[in-house]
Amino acid sequence: MSALRSVAVFCGSTPGTDPAYVETARRAGATLAGRGIDVVYGGGGAGMMGALADGALAAGGRVTGVIPRSLVDRELAHRGVDDLVVVESMHERKQRMSERADAFVAMPGGAGTLEEITEQWTWAQLGLHDKPCGLLDVGGFWRPFVDLLERMTADGFVRASQAGIVAVESDLEVLLERLADPPCWTDKWGALRPGR
Repeated sequence: MSALRSVAVFCGSTPGTDPAYVETARRAGATLAGRGIDVVYGGGGAGMMGALADGALAAGGRVTGVIPRSLVDRELAHRGVDDLVVVESMHERKQRMSERADAFVAMPGGAGTLEEITEQWTWAQLGLHDKPCGLLDVGGFWRPFVDLLERMTADGFVRASQAGIVAVESDLEVLLERLADPPCWTDKWGALRPGR
């Protein structure tokens, strides 16, 4: 099993309607810090994003926020993180986060969260990186996506091994174990990818 040194976490910049979302984000930050895993995230100070960063920082972890200049004020950039990287575009944000992470985890969130994790999954399918993706399923939030993933696979749009790039767990500790030892998969052209 490979050690994860850093994980990029995608999650909502708002708290959502269920208090479990923010609490899970705070605990996730603390769990990552407790394992000595650096947190890379979108740089916001509010909602789940802020709770994730605060949880990691309170537990003595290292946190890097990556945020586009246009969102610094709107998302109330977290000024207490170890490294706040201000970039020029959303694309550059995702690229920088990808470069700094060994794996990716999506927690509940909106369109941005969904787009961020599916882009990393797509990059893995295309062989642009060999990093696994995970969904932290809080209260069944990701069940509709899992259903869609199963349909994509059944209908021949995604290979079964490519679906396996995305691990889904309701327990972060279990999810991290799976991400540290991901299965091999074949990229879009059939080449075997070794995982991390």
